[in-house]
Parts: sequence; C-alpha cells; structure tokens
Amino acid sequence: MPELPEVEIYRRYLEASSLEQPIDAIEVEDPKLLTTDFATLHETLVGRWFTGTYRVGKNLFVLTDGPGESAKPVILHMHFGMTGDLEYYHSSLDRPKYARIVFHFRNGFNLGFICPRKFERIGLIDNIDTYLQRKKIGKDGLEITFSELTGQIRRKKALIKPVLMDQNTVAGLGNWIVDEVLFQAQIHPENRTEQLTDDEIRRIHEAIRLVLTTAIRHEAAYRDFPSGFLIHVREWDDSPYDDVEAHKFCPRCGTRIEKIEVGGRTTYFCPKDQRV
Repeated sequence: MPELPEVEIYRRYLEASSLEQPIDAIEVEDPKLLTTDFATLHETLVGRWFTGTYRVGKNLFVLTDGPGESAKPVILHMHFGMTGDLEYYHSSLDRPKYARIVFHFRNGFNLGFICPRKFERIGLIDNIDTYLQRKKIGKDGLEITFSELTGQIRRKKALIKPVLMDQNTVAGLGNWIVDEVLFQAQIHPENRTEQLTDDEIRRIHEAIRLVLTTAIRHEAAYRDFPSGFLIHVREWDDSPYDDVEAHKFCPRCGTRIEKIEVGGRTTYFCPKDQRV
C-alpha cells in the first residue's frame, strides 16, 4: 500500500516528468475512480497544464495553470489507494497495464494513473486547506513539530499504535511505518498515550522523521533499508542479512521478534526492547 514515502516518490516523479505540458485529452476507463464527474474533469483540465505539487500524508495535490492571466486556479487531488502508481510514457508505446486514467499531453507524452485494484481516486478540489479540514487530516509526518505531536497525543487516551495511525494525529503513517517508528523509539505498541513521558514522545517524533526520510532515500525498496530496521521481519523483500533466519530476531538485542494484533492490525515488536 502506498504510504507517505511512496507518495513523496510519486510527487517527485510527477514534477520531474509532467510539468508545463498542456493537456490535450483525458481518458478514464472507469468513472468510479473519479471524485469529480468526467465531463467536468475533462472540460476543466483540457488546455491547462500541471505547474507544481503539494503532498500531505498520502494525499497528492497537483497545481495547474491555464491560458490567460485570469485563469481560475484548479487543483487536482490524487489518492493512490492500496496499489496506485504513476507512469509517464510516449504515446507511441503501449498503454501501461492498469493505467485506467491517462492524461494525454500535447507534446506526445502521456501520464498514466495506475489503478490495479481500483481503490485509487482522482478529482478536482477548490482549496487544499479546506479539503484537509473536511477530511480531518492532520499535519504531515515530515512537517509536524514535537510540540504539535505532543498536543495531538495528549488529547487522546488510547493505545499509542492506533493513535499514530489515525491520520488526524499525524498524516501519512501506515501500519508498517508505525511499527518501525515504535521499534526505533523503543515504545511498546500497546503503551497508553496518557502514560507516555515527554522524553518518550520526543523519541517517537525523532523516529518518525528517521523512518520516513530513510524510506524516501531508499525509494521504499525494503531490501535496502538499514539492517537495524524492523521492516525485514515482514519478508516483503530480500533480507540484508547473510543468515537466512536473522531477520526474525531483534537487530539490537537478538530477541525473537513477536507478532500480535493491535487495533485490528498485525503488529511486530521486540518484547525485550519495547516493554509495556
């Protein structure tokens, strides 16, 4: 599932490939993927071009411009669901598999919005701040300050893992990221928020930035993550260890990693380093 790091990678990809290119047409294979009706989307965007991007958590906002100085600002919102992606390609090439929405640019190139499982969404919005408030989306994981995070955590009395996964607390942290953050901060996922000290919250804040910047730097290729990360226990990619069993044990203390369910989500943690 695309989390904050993946969406940040998509944002950079779109900026590197698709800006300042007038849109000639838009193809939509399944209108259910749109949060704006197709006629409005097509009429509004054709003739315009992408000028920049802004990301909050897992939400990507694409800014546009159009002919004439009085062109009304238009913002395209992209949400990548569980398996979404982007692919920029020349019109002479075959349409990418699952590119169910395609922006055709005047220069002969296209941007495909890849939607394998059809959980992805695209639509127009009038104002980013208004959208975030309506959807109750909090500060981005890379932008939230220690003071802001402390205030969000102190407002709630619950287990820390579900609180961090709540997009109103901090935007962009999904299941594996929260497990990694709590592992790096040495906080048990079932610790209660009202019992956390300021020092523990500071460790969580520092770990959020560490995990997110590491994932972005490695373009979310899990095999390239440092050997001191918990992610390898999930066996999503090749292990960085020579020992084929090493990923099942804590890289700090050697204790076997345990798996439980917290807030209805599969959760990994070290029972020695992360105590309740």
